[in-house]
Amino acid sequence: MQSVAGVFVRRDDAERAAAALESLGIPRDRITLLTPGADTRRVPTDEGERPGVGAALGTVTGAAMGFPLGAAVSLLVPGVGAVIASGLIGAVLLGAGGAAVGATLEESLVTGLPRDELFVYEDALRGGHTVVIALVEDEALAEAARRTLAGAGAEAVDAARERWWLGLRSAEQEEYGDGPQAFERDEALYRRGFEAALGADARGHAWNESVDRLRARHGADADTPAFRRGWERGQTYLYDLGGGTGLKKSA
Repeated sequence: MQSVAGVFVRRDDAERAAAALESLGIPRDRITLLTPGADTRRVPTDEGERPGVGAALGTVTGAAMGFPLGAAVSLLVPGVGAVIASGLIGAVLLGAGGAAVGATLEESLVTGLPRDELFVYEDALRGGHTVVIALVEDEALAEAARRTLAGAGAEAVDAARERWWLGLRSAEQEEYGDGPQAFERDEALYRRGFEAALGADARGHAWNESVDRLRARHGADADTPAFRRGWERGQTYLYDLGGGTGLKKSA
């Protein structure tokens, strides 16, 4: 299972794109829309909820979205604000899982969630944009879904990720403190560490709790000073946005 996603300026365009994805043969329960939403009802999520997300969960009627994807929930996501997740995949991705909705999803869907891209979606939502995510089983269908999203006016997630980093780059270069040449030399490793700190499975965990997983995913890069510095800065970035759990520095 793999994910395909697009970022839309207009929610209407996102809803039409979601309908087009379904016409490709992607099951409706594998398509989700995430959109900024003002109406939330404060209902506690389950105790096993991932730290730092989903402070509130409420049911939203299917009519709340132009493209009804079945169950929809509204969440208060720290660092983002109120979000309506139309489709349970989006609700689980944003942290409303556990007994609330997670048990209704197949294990194959849960493991296919694009958790490492969560910060890109959050940045889009903070900017008032809508995100469409689909989970597909093979590359042929993934490519068709990408074409469909692009044709509907979506910005690709990779492009959104680059735009997000360009918005931070000058400040991070200054923060690095070793001069422009050193930052340019180390930027790829620094950025990789920064982004690794923003992944869903990194939040709420100190460096010493995360390092084995980081080494498994990033190899020797995780042991470089630039990667570690980036990871620390990513934790601070998340904390400053309000989406962290108090870990501004690791032991």
